[in-house]
Amino acid sequence: MTTTATGVGSLPGGDAREAAKTVTGTFEDLPYLPELPGRGPGADMIGRSLGLLADLYAHVEPSGWRISDRPGRDTRRARSWLGEDLDALEEFTQDYRGRLKVQAVGPWTLAAALELHAGEAFLQDPGACRDLAGSLAEGLRGHLAEVRKRIPGAEVVLQFDEPSLTAVLSGRVRSASGYRTYRAVDRQVVEQTLRELFAVTDGEVLVHSCAPGVPFGLLRRAGAAGVSFDFSLLTERDDDALGEAVEAGLKLFTGVVPGTDGPLSDPGGSVMGVRKLWRRLGLSPRTLAESVVVTPACGLAGASPAYARAAQAHCVRAARSLADNPE
Repeated sequence: MTTTATGVGSLPGGDAREAAKTVTGTFEDLPYLPELPGRGPGADMIGRSLGLLADLYAHVEPSGWRISDRPGRDTRRARSWLGEDLDALEEFTQDYRGRLKVQAVGPWTLAAALELHAGEAFLQDPGACRDLAGSLAEGLRGHLAEVRKRIPGAEVVLQFDEPSLTAVLSGRVRSASGYRTYRAVDRQVVEQTLRELFAVTDGEVLVHSCAPGVPFGLLRRAGAAGVSFDFSLLTERDDDALGEAVEAGLKLFTGVVPGTDGPLSDPGGSVMGVRKLWRRLGLSPRTLAESVVVTPACGLAGASPAYARAAQAHCVRAARSLADNPE
């Protein structure tokens, strides 16, 4: 069995066809729908997902994204860019059969980023959070159906981006004034909300966070098949939860390749830490190939186009090295 590699989601630049061509040409086993936030509001991670919402709309304010009463220019732009990206991916996946990853921002990061009419985050209002999660679920059902219609041979993998999840759980999301923080959300409420969102698909679901303190156990209990994270932020405090999760079947999308320009080590060196982690957790090296996917540490929107291409190709070589030499 070989180890798989894939990307996180975002890429630099604004050419949808070039991005789709690069992704599908690099990741033969797990290509993904690229995001190009450099095009502006609506192509960014938050705006793109707000464009998916059913019967909820948002517009851009100087402070960020705010709820709207009706769809406006920003919503239309977000949907237009997503359509452009789907057109490009469809072009380069003719006759493709296999796993294909699409990304959307998760409910808790959306709740921390989207403002109510008065300017405070949705996170302040539990009822608003429930409405937001329900709208996202309905919108995602339509989005996934569209992806499957365009690429019939795809086994769609749905990735939820939740970089604010740890801050939501620990009560560290700042209010609009910046002088206080919103109350921590109960872990059971967070877990149940995620479980309901994961149920929008019968395919594989994973959660990405490039923040420290990823709640591996909570995500596994909610039903995630995999967790994508910045490998450099792991500490030994994560070992128990991580070991239990892997033994329960959780896949680790290990972000071992830097997301911004810099020198790339040899492929074997990039995954040396993964091998060390496996030994530290007392796991069999034979399980590496089936349990690990190699990725960049986070999205590549802040990288140069040349580095982004090199980093993704490096992930593929690093995955091959891990499969060939697991010990």
